[in-house]
Amino acid sequence: MITVVIASRLREDRLDYLSAMHASLTRQSVPWEAVIALDGASPDRLPAPLAQDSRVRTLALPRPVGASCARNLALTQVRTPYLNWADDDDEFTDNAMAIRLDTLESTGVGWCAGWSEDHHPDGSTTLWRCPTPPGRHEPGEVWTYWKSPADTIPIGPTTILARTDLVRAAPMGGLVQGEDYCAAVGVTSLAPGILLPTPVYRYRKWGGQMTSQVGYDQLETAAREHAWAYGRSLRALVHGAGDLIHG
Repeated sequence: MITVVIASRLREDRLDYLSAMHASLTRQSVPWEAVIALDGASPDRLPAPLAQDSRVRTLALPRPVGASCARNLALTQVRTPYLNWADDDDEFTDNAMAIRLDTLESTGVGWCAGWSEDHHPDGSTTLWRCPTPPGRHEPGEVWTYWKSPADTIPIGPTTILARTDLVRAAPMGGLVQGEDYCAAVGVTSLAPGILLPTPVYRYRKWGGQMTSQVGYDQLETAAREHAWAYGRSLRALVHGAGDLIHG
């Protein structure tokens, strides 16, 4: 029913975390697959638990292309009706897939998301409630809770389980960072969805995460401005098309 798409360069300091991500998937109670886009990395470096799991498939890219491109190329390998983006150093909560899949199938909306937890090095977690309030949201509404590019993003991109055709219509943006901001506002602008007031994803806080990398801050403002303007334009176009249809 669900494919989880992960991009990874299989860096040594992330392999244990990738194994933990996989372990969190094995605890799910609904059928799933995973596609690992190997961003210039050799499949031989894939941790044994993943390499031996028939539910895990790899897309080996011949050279590094960056997370955004790797994830988008992996979309061609998805063969399930629903899709979830994920990072190679995070985890899902145990009921993450079941609770959102049930919501999608019982309501017919295009996407279902939840809250996330910051996972700290000591094992503790801190709940992160996104600015978007729980409940049903019509196309483009989520973006309205992102008041300005500098503000907190309106919803956690990796908390969103969505129809695969919807994700293909609004994939990762063509950025070297912040591409997931574009994916989140894109998916939520094209279809109605529901945000559940429960954590479905654990975001690992550690020194090797992307936001801690040298130079990350240099492009963050520009990436946010691009994604925010993309969401604004997409919302205007979708609402304009609706006005034309109903006019």
